[in-house]
Amino acid sequence: MKQTWLIFVKDIQQEFKTRYAINAILLFAVVTLSAVSFAIGTFTAGNQVLSALFWVILFFSSMSGLSHIFIREEESQTADTLKLVASPMHIYLGKFLFNLILLFALEIILVPLFIAVMNFKLGNFPLFLLTLFIGSFGMAGGGTMVAAIISKASSKGALFTVLAFPIILPVMITGISATKKATETTPIASAQNELQALFAFGVIIITASILLFDYVWNE
Repeated sequence: MKQTWLIFVKDIQQEFKTRYAINAILLFAVVTLSAVSFAIGTFTAGNQVLSALFWVILFFSSMSGLSHIFIREEESQTADTLKLVASPMHIYLGKFLFNLILLFALEIILVPLFIAVMNFKLGNFPLFLLTLFIGSFGMAGGGTMVAAIISKASSKGALFTVLAFPIILPVMITGISATKKATETTPIASAQNELQALFAFGVIIITASILLFDYVWNE
């Protein structure tokens, strides 16, 4: 895991120098949340609608920054050097870990803002956090793989969201369902099926990405 950790540290250091990804996702989240809030106005949306809005905002905000992890390597022409110093599996895991931490940082800012601005009431806050935590692995895993696929394309920004949406759609659908239950005073066991589905999808997408990343990265 040493190579994985070194790649992760390298990306963290580069991000602190440019702050491109973190600024992109945070600004997109704040702007989108503000636009949705003004659009709703005095209309009081139900918890079911707000649950769906939260995951939609989270998805598009994260997609604005997750793709940069491989695009940066192509723009700085360091991708070939990275191929020489680390194996594909370690490269993917290092990039995945960076995107996962980036996604957690987004959620730390977005969750309290969404609750405050949209008056989002949660009956079971631990269930909401558990859903968000498990779902983040699937979003980061799928987003990292798609970022590697589109990093050499000419229209990177447009392709990333289009290709990532069908892959991450199961996370959004299941996450919305579990979040709806978290708005009620129900026990965590009531969302057992959703949590198991999120966990299974995360394991599948990360495992499949590790197995297929060698072909994508060296193509």
